[in-house]
Parts: sequence; C-alpha cells; structure tokens
Amino acid sequence: MERNKPLTRTSLALQFLRGSKRFFVFGILLASINSVIELVIPKVISFTVDSVIGTKAPKIPAAALSIVEKIGGTDYLRTHMWVLAAVVVVLAILAALCSFSQRVCNTTGSETLVKTMRDQIFRHIEHLPFAWHMKNQTGDIIQRCTSDVDMVKRFLAEQLPSLFRVTLLLVMGLFFMVRMNLALSLVAIFTLPIVSFYSAFFHKKIGSQFQKVDENEGILSTICQENLTGVRVVRAFGREKYECERFGKQNEIFAKLNVHLAKLLSAFWCVGDLMTGLQKMLIIVLGSYICVRGKMTAGDFIAFISYNAILTWPIRMLGRMISEMSKAGISFDRILYIMRSPVEQDKPEALEPDMDKDICFDHVSFGYAPEVPVVQDVSFTVKAGSVFGILGNTGSGKSTIMYLLDRLYELPPEQGKITIGGVDIADMKASWVRSHIGIVLQEPFLFSRTIAENISIARNKLDMREVRRASATACLEEAIENFTQGYDTFVGERGVTMSGGQKQRTAIARMLMQNAPILIFDDSLSAVDAETDAKIRHALKENMQGVTMILISHRITTLMQADNILVLDNGHVAEIGSHAELMEKDGIYKKVYDIQMAPEELQ
Repeated sequence: MERNKPLTRTSLALQFLRGSKRFFVFGILLASINSVIELVIPKVISFTVDSVIGTKAPKIPAAALSIVEKIGGTDYLRTHMWVLAAVVVVLAILAALCSFSQRVCNTTGSETLVKTMRDQIFRHIEHLPFAWHMKNQTGDIIQRCTSDVDMVKRFLAEQLPSLFRVTLLLVMGLFFMVRMNLALSLVAIFTLPIVSFYSAFFHKKIGSQFQKVDENEGILSTICQENLTGVRVVRAFGREKYECERFGKQNEIFAKLNVHLAKLLSAFWCVGDLMTGLQKMLIIVLGSYICVRGKMTAGDFIAFISYNAILTWPIRMLGRMISEMSKAGISFDRILYIMRSPVEQDKPEALEPDMDKDICFDHVSFGYAPEVPVVQDVSFTVKAGSVFGILGNTGSGKSTIMYLLDRLYELPPEQGKITIGGVDIADMKASWVRSHIGIVLQEPFLFSRTIAENISIARNKLDMREVRRASATACLEEAIENFTQGYDTFVGERGVTMSGGQKQRTAIARMLMQNAPILIFDDSLSAVDAETDAKIRHALKENMQGVTMILISHRITTLMQADNILVLDNGHVAEIGSHAELMEKDGIYKKVYDIQMAPEELQ
C-alpha cells in the first residue's frame, strides 16, 4: 500500500482481507444458495397444501409446473405424497451442505484474516520508532493486538458476510410475501423503521461505552503485565497488598463498565424481542382473519408465516450487526492508531559508509519534550580505534547521547549534527548504523531462551565457537560452566534466573557477536565487582584491537584508562581530556575521583 495515501478504515480492511477474500466470496455465494433453498421450501409446502391436498390451481413458476406435469401432475402427487416429502428432504440436505461448506469457508477465511492482521500489525510495531514505544504502554499495545483484533475479525468474518445473506433473505422474502398478500406484508415490514430507529439510538451509546471498556481493559492489561514482569521488585519491597488493591480497584472499574455495557445490550435486545413478538402476534391474528374471509389460501398463510419466521432472524440480525459495528468500529480505530503511526524511514538513496572512522558530535542539543532539553550544545570527537569514557551525574544526558548515536531517537536537523567519518548518520540507513554499533544498555534485556541463543541472537546461525569466544571475552565462561546445562541453560523471562552481573556479561557477549567497529557500554559494568570489571576491560583491549569503545560509567576505575574522558554536567560539556589532564584541572572529575578513591587511601 502506498504510504503517501491516508490510511482509512476501508483501505485498512482491504489490506487485511488480502489472502482471505476468496474464502468470504465463496462463503457469501454458498450462503446465498442456502437462502434461496430456505425460501423455496415454504413454496413447496404452500403448493402441497393448496394444489395437492386442496384443489386450487398451482401458483408456481412455469419451469416447476412443467416438471410437475411431466411426472403426472397434481393427481399423481396426490397419490404419491412421498415425492414432495423427498423434495423437501433433498432441499433440506442441500441447505445443510451449503451451510456446512459456508461455515468451513468462513472459518478458513477468518483464521487467514486474523493471521494476516496479526502479522501486519506486529511487523508494523517492530518498525515503529523507539520514541513511539516509550510513549505507549506495553499492556495497551498487547490488548490492541489481541482483543481488538478478535473483535474486528468477528465483524469482518462473521457479521459482514452475513449482511449479504440478510439482504437477499429480506428482498426475496418480502417479494414472495407481497405477492401473497400486500396488506399482511405491510404489517410484517412495519418493524423495519422501528428497528432502524432504536438501533441508531443504541448504536452511539453502545459504541461510547465499549470504547471505555476497551480502554480500561488496556489499563488492566498494563497493570497485570507490569506486575508479572516486575514480580521480584513487588516481593522485595513487600508491595503485594498495594498492587493487589491497585489491580482490584481497576478491575472493579472494568467490571462496572462491562455491567453497564451489558445493561445497554440487554435493553437493546429486549426491545428487539418485544418488537418481534408483537409483529408475530399481529401476523397470526390478522392472517387468520384474512384467511377466514377467503382472501388468502391456507397454503399461502402457512408459507407466509414461514417466510415471516425466516425474516425475523435477518431483521434481528440487522440490529445485531449495528451493535457489533459499534464495537468493531472502536476496535478498528484502536488498531488504526497503530497502523497510522509512521514507521522509521531512511532518506532516499541512504548511505552505507565505512563505520570505522572518527565520531563527531557537533553542537548537539536534544530533549524528549521540546521544552525540556536533556543535552545542550554538546560537541566532542571520538577518534577511531580509541577508548572514550563518559562520566556524569544521573540525568546529565549520558544515555541520551548514545541513543542519538544509535539513532534510537532522531536528531532534528536544526539541533546539531552527528557524523561518522564526516558522514551525517541521518543520511545513513538506520539498519546499517545499528548493525555497526554494538550497544549494551543500562538495563540488559534477556529473552526466554537458552544462554547460547541469547548470546547469538544477532546471528542467523548458532556458532558455538564464536559464542564461547565472546563469552570468554565477557568473563562469562566460568559462570556458565557452573550451570548444570551449561550454554543450554534456559534463561527465565527477562533473565530472572541470572544475577545482575551475569545478565550484564551475557549482554556484553551478545554485543561482541556483532563484530561491530563501534562498541558502547552504557553503565553495563555496574553490576560486576571491580576485579571482574578490570578483567573484562583487559580482555576487550586484548581482543578488540582497532575497535572504537565508548564507556559510560559512574565508576572512575572503569574510565581512568580511557584515551579521552567526557564529563557531563546537567546536559552540558563540563570537561574533556585524559585522566591525567582532568586530574590537573581540579574540576568535577577530580572531585568524583577523590570521593571514590578516598576509602581505599584511608585503608
């Protein structure tokens, strides 16, 4: 689909229906045949009562009358009633086969549809900017991808195809009924404008209430997701009671909203039941009166009642479809919000330059919110193949600088420039930048897979020799050997089965598997002891010759061997230089050094 065209409900529905449309078309065709058969059976019964049992002239199509004459006419049928019974049975069997085949087509189409929807939504989410994910809650996104997808599937796969069958039944059924008796037909259809009126009345109320239910289900999902992923924190701080009360409060709100929605739906269906009951009663009373006066045959009256019973379902179905349309519309809009969110896009003819060059930040300013800058007028250069350290207090912009370098956040053109080898990273392919910059985030995330699979996640093929090499460099090999299953040890969700230091070292090993020319350690040695920290840095220096390394840390001992050290203070460059140069300046770096090293000197 062309990205320059605005995405609408219709265009998104057509996009989702690719691959499943043929199943729904066959389903609609079979449903139409089934409807025609259902409408023919009452005509057979009417013919039997009036012309076979009775003596009235047959009122059937010429083609059907020709067949009757060929087999001996009504006289033959009067003595061979089993023929008519067999016709009804055959028609019923054909209707059942059509109904079965239609359900198979609809089920196949609906499952194909929901797979297409989930694939496209997930693929779109995977390509949305990092900033989008930071603004949207995970639980709400999951709810949109599950409950909302199911709601849209039910409407597109069940309600919409039924619309064709309902329309056919209404048109053909009313046609037959009008031909039998116009006055009684008017009584039968008087409920249509009433159904339209009360359906329109409830449509808005149900849609509004369902939106509240859907949004609060997203909040409930978010609370549940946060507690399941953060269960250790909840237990560690004894917050079980608080979280249970928080969940219970939101669950109560959600339950009350659902009860209110159920009341609206109950009122909606009760009004429909009342109108249907009144209509049936009027048909029977007035039809009996018309028959007694001889203006309608008994066979036609029986057929009329059958048609009215058949039409009762389509009329009610119209109301149900309006109700489902309200809910599906809200769900569609929630999915549409995701699909309308712009994905990351490279500039036309984006570049793939050499990445083993100097990194330059040129007057860079950035804030996650325009009015709250995080880094301001930051300029520095990282020489290719050097070790560059960054020190700063919490909130000084250390991690933000790395997010910008890795293009997790896009730097607006008027707020400076970041170049590698003189080429602006904004002019490069984002995938190229990220594949050549290895980064270990402050809070490493491990997947629910084995240790070996977590380490080799950046590779298409598991190479245990490379995995062991990366593990040795990250000083992880000894820890893995202590696990019963070694590299095949399954890591629990978010790495809960490993210590903080083990998770950080696993994340480092995973990054090393990229063989990237630029490596970033965002305070990723904070959970290991000083001795292991030194071992890892030594192993990196020995095994990663010519690689540019950027170390972000609060620990002076981690940074003091770096070729250059940048000191940030509230988003500004406070100092820059080697360890020796910064010690001579007697600035922030020197003060931090004195604080951290003082205990050792006293010992």
